[in-house]
Amino acid sequence: MQYKAISPEDYISQVQEERKNTLKKLRKTIKENLPKAFEEGIQYGMIGYYVPHSIYPDGYHCNPKEPLPFMSFASQKNSVNLYHSGIYAIPEIHDWFVNEYPKHCSRKLDMGKSCIRFKKLEEIPFDLIAELSKKITVKEWIDVYETNTKKK
Repeated sequence: MQYKAISPEDYISQVQEERKNTLKKLRKTIKENLPKAFEEGIQYGMIGYYVPHSIYPDGYHCNPKEPLPFMSFASQKNSVNLYHSGIYAIPEIHDWFVNEYPKHCSRKLDMGKSCIRFKKLEEIPFDLIAELSKKITVKEWIDVYETNTKKK
């Protein structure tokens, strides 16, 4: 599902009523735990957290006009999805998350490369997402990003 939102508040105002509180709580969890240099906004039709051009002027290599993406979440048809680039790019964070997840949630982990799908909103492990949000600083993310893009 794609929302035509201009701000995170606008995005949340457009989702189904039964998801609004969950998205507000997810947003609050991320904002309270993500290192402060990341910025929040709408990116790729989702609520996104990224490295602003003021810190990383080169922007995203696929589209330098876009700030460097890091983390986002979206309300999809059958789930709320959390996207975390560190899970995809850093094996230690991926392995940590996969190992920690069962300690926080009884449901089987539904995960793609950087996408974690939550089909039961009441089972979103907000405490685990808080920990995940703290794992990488802006500088560390830039270093990982540059290392991975310069290899190609």
